[in-house]
Amino acid sequence: MTYSETLDYLFNALPMFQRVGASAYKADLTNTLSLCGHLGNPQETFKTIHVAGTNGKGSTSHALASVFQAAGYKTGLYTSPHLKSFTERIRIDGIEITEDGVVEFVVNNKAFLDQLQPSFFEMTVGMAFWYFAKEAVDIAVIEVGMGGRLDGTNVIHPELSVITTIGYDHTQFLGNTLPLIAGEKAGIIKQGVPVVISQTQKETQAVFSQQAAAMQATIVFADQLWEVTKLPESEDPSLQQSANFKVRSSEGEFNLKFGLNGDYQRFNLPGILEAVKQLRNQGWNLPDHALKAGLENVTEQTGLKGRWQLLQIKPLTIADTGHNEAGILEVVNQLRNYSYSQLWMLIGMVNDKDISKVLDLLPKEATYIFCQASIPRAMDAHQLERKGKEKGLVGQVIPKVTDALEFARKNASPDDLIFIGGSTFVVAEIENL
Repeated sequence: MTYSETLDYLFNALPMFQRVGASAYKADLTNTLSLCGHLGNPQETFKTIHVAGTNGKGSTSHALASVFQAAGYKTGLYTSPHLKSFTERIRIDGIEITEDGVVEFVVNNKAFLDQLQPSFFEMTVGMAFWYFAKEAVDIAVIEVGMGGRLDGTNVIHPELSVITTIGYDHTQFLGNTLPLIAGEKAGIIKQGVPVVISQTQKETQAVFSQQAAAMQATIVFADQLWEVTKLPESEDPSLQQSANFKVRSSEGEFNLKFGLNGDYQRFNLPGILEAVKQLRNQGWNLPDHALKAGLENVTEQTGLKGRWQLLQIKPLTIADTGHNEAGILEVVNQLRNYSYSQLWMLIGMVNDKDISKVLDLLPKEATYIFCQASIPRAMDAHQLERKGKEKGLVGQVIPKVTDALEFARKNASPDDLIFIGGSTFVVAEIENL
């Protein structure tokens, strides 16, 4: 099989939630356990960190991987979904799995995959574990796909579990209250394995504490130990690719630079810093210089894209993958920090979520361009425009993302601001991201 033929097999033969949604979701670990068993349980041959949460788990996973890389460890990183290339999901020291590696895995296991019929996600989890074992990583950071309790990644026994901020997302699968959603995320808490909760939320605190007690796992709510404040920009915020934060803890006060400029990173950093402290206590050699370099150079070291990413200066063009209520609220709040003549909002969303609360948050004074990603899950741009108009959001429909961005760039003045988001899959279609 060629790489192209292999991708066709993966995307078409196996149900892919990223593309089709609910029909590809399997709330069951049976297939993952069967596939791992077939592969010789590679996940048992290397150390892991498990990261769950609604918002921030991608940034947190990449940041922790970057710190380990800076400390000299051979570091695996498994994340989803991918933005541009399938191989983004599986990296070692920031380098994506090779196309030959993807082909090798599928060719060697195709008969079993045909028989098992795993979901696309279950298959990629197995591929990641196989690759990390084959390449003998020292440690791998494993990001949960959805939920936690029944997520395909939840077959590992990690050194540490980290749970980031909880919000409303995938409610049709995880529940429609924060405690219910937290209960699914808490499923990654393992017997005797310490767990770090990035943010204390009154609706979810008891859920995590109870699960940790049941699992005899020590639990730390990181924001109670690490006070993190984003410092005012020392220069034009439009030129900032990274951000400075002030950190206070019982160990003192210091400033750090984080290579991710989203204001919302203040919610992630307490969990990242506490995770590093706990891992140091377990014997991992993560010196201060590695922490500093890892956080400052996270995008360069791990290839993370789409987190408050500056694409162009004039007109100022920013992309962000925030897509649920909490994520969009942070986007809107951060846009208020910028000066511009006109705000252009290039927005697309998926069709299997209630978007009314998200639309309520979006600025009414902006000029909207409604678009849709090239996946079956994408909400029709005309339908999105109608829903937006009901909320006082005025604009036009240009369905193709690249066409919509080209239109915005042609019509915006140099002093305008163009924001691209609403869906991870919209951001993924930006050329030269």
